[in-house]
Amino acid sequence: MTEKLLQYLWNYKVFSRFDFKTMAGDPVEILDFGKWNTDAGPDFLAGKIKINGVVFAGNIELHVRSSDWIFHNHSVDPNYHNIILHVVFQHDIEIPELVEKNIPTLELKDHIDPSVFGKYEKLISGTQFIPCEHILNPGKIPVHFHEGNILKKLEEKALELEQNLIQFKNNFEAVLFHSLAYSFGLKVNAFIFRQMAESIDFTVINKVRQNRTQLEALFFGISDWLGDPGDEQTKIWKREFDFITAKFTISDLRFRPKFSRLRPPNFPTLRLSQLAGLYHQHQNLFSKIIQIKKTEDLFDLLKDVKASAYWDNHFTFGKVSKTEHSKILSRDFMELVILNTILPMKYTYHKYHREDIADEIINFYSHIPAEKNSVTDGWKALGVPCRNALESQSLIYHFKNSCEEKNCLNCSIGFKLLKEPSHAR
Repeated sequence: MTEKLLQYLWNYKVFSRFDFKTMAGDPVEILDFGKWNTDAGPDFLAGKIKINGVVFAGNIELHVRSSDWIFHNHSVDPNYHNIILHVVFQHDIEIPELVEKNIPTLELKDHIDPSVFGKYEKLISGTQFIPCEHILNPGKIPVHFHEGNILKKLEEKALELEQNLIQFKNNFEAVLFHSLAYSFGLKVNAFIFRQMAESIDFTVINKVRQNRTQLEALFFGISDWLGDPGDEQTKIWKREFDFITAKFTISDLRFRPKFSRLRPPNFPTLRLSQLAGLYHQHQNLFSKIIQIKKTEDLFDLLKDVKASAYWDNHFTFGKVSKTEHSKILSRDFMELVILNTILPMKYTYHKYHREDIADEIINFYSHIPAEKNSVTDGWKALGVPCRNALESQSLIYHFKNSCEEKNCLNCSIGFKLLKEPSHAR
């Protein structure tokens, strides 16, 4: 038994029987188990109990053993002066000051199913894909489990976007540009691309986006790729970049995106050219995104985006490739951009003035194919369905935030596993 597990069992009332009695033998009725306090002070605030017909209201403190009250120095801490009940797993000693103040002690060891300890031990000590895989029943995943995970993820992303909006004076277009740059950078260049985007005043993007060559020149120039122009097209980009830096206030910072660990189709040269193509092609991109109601319309918005003609037979500057074809956005890449940037942006924009926005975004997720990676493969091997992006994104989010951290006590699946009788599986 740990104090964290004891708090969890108390909060969710995971007991085999509720005929509680104090150590003095008085029946005690828990009218309100209190609010779980994760900050300093008593474990549960604003609880309410009834003993011998008298109702007491105040805070409740939990310990594995009664003696922990002394070891934790609660006697001298004023935060514990309003305790109405001392709850322990095992009562090992009397606490004189609690006796003097008539604060009852409740022992729980006979009220907890012993199977809980075995299940909890399996959860926290497992070294497998997820802690509960040996006791997981895929058919008992909680109702709305995936919707709940997606909404948690969207809220986290919305909080991040709202902070960016404060920084950039509520300019949704600018924040969308920064977020799209992050997505186009993939894992290797995501932070570099976003830093590049944030270093450019978005008014400059708006002024040059009608000229695709200039927009590409701006991206390539601040990437520090135009210092030694070798072919004619690179000379044009160099000339345009010099013109832009003379006309506008452009940061002297140069960002040097990485090529290592990337397949040629994901080279930063191509991704920046495609990003320039997206902003050249859609002059009011944010407005278009916000108004779209159908999943396939989001794909239609991106399907014609491609790198400029120079990149048909290039992957890097000045080096002609053996094959020649248009460098369009793949379907997988479009899905990544939609899931990681466009849908969170739509949710953030509408969340305060459209009650149905959560349902709409969930619907978008459910109409996009599931990702395929080691995490989704792991869930599938356990018999957990992964049929669309709603389910795959949910399972990936849950794996990263609960399973990897072994945060089983804050997991809805772990809650069901601990609460259900052992014979139920």
